[in-house]
Amino acid sequence: MGSLPAAVHPGPAAAAGGLDFPVAGQLTVIGLCALTAYLAHLALAVFNDGVRPFMLDFLHGRTTRSATGAVSFGLSAGFIFGLGAPMALSSGVLNPWLVFLPTDLLGILAPRKWLAPVLGAAWGAVVVFGLKGANEMAHELPVDFLTAMQQMATPILFLFTLFPVLAISKQFGRLPGAVAGVVELALVIVTMKLWPKVFAGAPAMAAGVLLLIGFAVAKDLRQRRAQRAGTAQERPAAADDDPMVSLFSASAARLRRHLPLFMALGAGVCLLAQLHIFGGGEATSFLIAKGRSAEAAQVDFYRAFGFLPLIATTALASGAYGIAGFTFVYPIGYLLPSPWWALVCGALVFAVEVLALSGIGRVLGGLPSVRDSSEQLRGAIGATLQLALLFGSLLAAQAMGGGLGILLVGGLYLLNEAMGRVVVRTAAGPAAVVVGGVLLNVLYWLDLFTPLTS
Repeated sequence: MGSLPAAVHPGPAAAAGGLDFPVAGQLTVIGLCALTAYLAHLALAVFNDGVRPFMLDFLHGRTTRSATGAVSFGLSAGFIFGLGAPMALSSGVLNPWLVFLPTDLLGILAPRKWLAPVLGAAWGAVVVFGLKGANEMAHELPVDFLTAMQQMATPILFLFTLFPVLAISKQFGRLPGAVAGVVELALVIVTMKLWPKVFAGAPAMAAGVLLLIGFAVAKDLRQRRAQRAGTAQERPAAADDDPMVSLFSASAARLRRHLPLFMALGAGVCLLAQLHIFGGGEATSFLIAKGRSAEAAQVDFYRAFGFLPLIATTALASGAYGIAGFTFVYPIGYLLPSPWWALVCGALVFAVEVLALSGIGRVLGGLPSVRDSSEQLRGAIGATLQLALLFGSLLAAQAMGGGLGILLVGGLYLLNEAMGRVVVRTAAGPAAVVVGGVLLNVLYWLDLFTPLTS
C-alpha cells in the first residue's frame, strides 16, 4: 500500500506535521485543560471510563487522592504515551487521550483546589507548544517515523467501518451479521464508484448502526408483546424497589448542582472540536486532518451510541460525569460554522444531558436489548481498532524500515504480549512504531542501517 486513497489522504496539517495551532486554539486547549483538571479534583468529571467507578470511594473518603491517582495513572499511561501522543504527532490533530487523560491524573493528585487548574493549564501549554517542537525534531531525523505513521490512516478508517457488523454478529447471530456485512460491503463499493469524494465507510457505518438498533428494538418489542400475552418470564422488580435508585438520585442531584460548570465544560469541548484541531477518536483524527468534517461527525455520532450507556450508568453510580459527556458535542462541534455557535450549543447540550441523566438511566433500564447493543458496539469498536492499529503499525514499520522495521515493531508488540501487556493492546502498535523508529535512528547513527529511499 504505497499511498492512501484520495478520500483519506492526510490533510495539510498531517502531511506537514505542523501542530502549529492558532492563538484561539492554544488558548482553548490551555483553558479547557485547566477546567477539566479542576473538575477532576472535585471528582465531578473524569475522561477515563475505568477511573469513574473509583470516584465514589474517593468522594466518601474510603480512599485517598494518591491511591485514586495511582489507579488513574495505571489505567491511562498506556493510552497517553502509546496512543494519544503518537496519533497526534502522526495526524497533526489533537485527541482526547492526549488532552484529557493527563488532566484526570493532575486534577486528582493536586493537593489544593487552586493548584488543579494551574497544573491543568501547564499541561495544556505543554501540548500546544511542546508537541510542535517534538514534531519538528522528529521530522529532522534520518528515519522519519512520524511520516511513516500516516500509513495507519487507511486501515483505521476502513476497518472501523465494520464495527456494527461485529456487534450484530455477537448479539443476534451469524445470519444477521452476514446480512449486515453484505449490506455494508455493497454500500462501500457503490459509494467508491458513484461518489468517490465521499468517505466510503460513512454510509456503510450508518446502515450498520441502523440495522443494529432495528434488530434490538424489534427484539424488545417482541418481548413486551410476549409479556403482555402472559408468555414471558416474570416482570422485573419496580424501579422503586431497586436499592441503587437512591444512590442514582443522589448522584444526579449532585451533578445538577454544578450545572454551570458542566455548561462551561460543554462549551469548551464543543469549541475545541469546532476549531478542527481536535478529533474525538482514532478514525476521526485522520478525517479532521483531511478536512472531512461531515464524515468525522458521522463517525463520532455512531461511536457515541456505544459509550452512552456506560457513561450514564457510571455517572449515576459514582457521581462523576464524563469530560466529554455523551460525546455528542464532538460531531456537533465539527459541523458548526462559528466558534460562538459552538460555545452556545456545547453549553446547551451539556445542560440537557445532565438534566436528563436520571431519565436516560430509567429508559435504558426498560430497553435491555438496546442497552446490550451499546455494550456490543463498544466491544466491537475496541476489537476493530485493535486490528486496524496493529495492521497500520506494521504498514508504518514497512514504510520506515522495510523488513527490519517489521521485525522491530512486530517483535516489540509480541514482547509486550508476552510480558502481560505492559502497554494496553490498543496502544501497543503505535507505541512500538515510535520505539522502533527511535531504534532505527540509533542503528543509522551506528552505521548499521541505511534508511529506505522513497
